[in-house]
Amino acid sequence: MADAKIEIKVGTISFSGEGSEGWLATQFEKLVKNLPELAKVAPQVASESATVSSGAGAGAGATASKAKGTLAAFLAAKGAKTNQTRKFLATAIWLHDTGGKTRLATSDVSGALNEHNQGRLGNPADCLAKNVSKGHCVKDGKKQFYVSDEGRTEIG
Repeated sequence: MADAKIEIKVGTISFSGEGSEGWLATQFEKLVKNLPELAKVAPQVASESATVSSGAGAGAGATASKAKGTLAAFLAAKGAKTNQTRKFLATAIWLHDTGGKTRLATSDVSGALNEHNQGRLGNPADCLAKNVSKGHCVKDGKKQFYVSDEGRTEIG
C-alpha cells in the first residue's frame, strides 16, 4: 500500500503519483526541474487527452490515444491491479506507449513494476505465455515480444 499520494496540475501539465514519500519527492523534483521545458510542449488535441480524476490516468486503446501518466494510474484505470496476467499486459502496453520500445522482454515488465512500486509478478514468464496463448502478445524471437492489437483491445 502506498505511503503517499500526490496530484498536481499546472496548465496543461499534470502529475499523479502514488508510492513511498521518498519516491514521490524524487519524482516531484524531476517534474519541477523540467516544468519550463514541459510548458513549451504544445498541448494535445482535446479528443486525445484524458481527464485525470481520482488518480486515474489516461488509457490506451487499439486505435485511440496512447498511455499517459503514471504506471499506477494506468493500472488502476484499466482494472489491472489484482490479476497477474492482466497486470503484465497493461504494463507492457504502458511501456510500449511511454517508453518508446517496440519490443520488450519479461524483465522489462518486471522491472517497470518494481521501479514504480507496483508489486511483483509471481511468474512473469507464465504471464507472458498466457497472454501469448490468448493472442494478446506475440513473441518475437526467444526473449522478446510485443503487444498485439487484440491485447490493446482487451485492456481497452
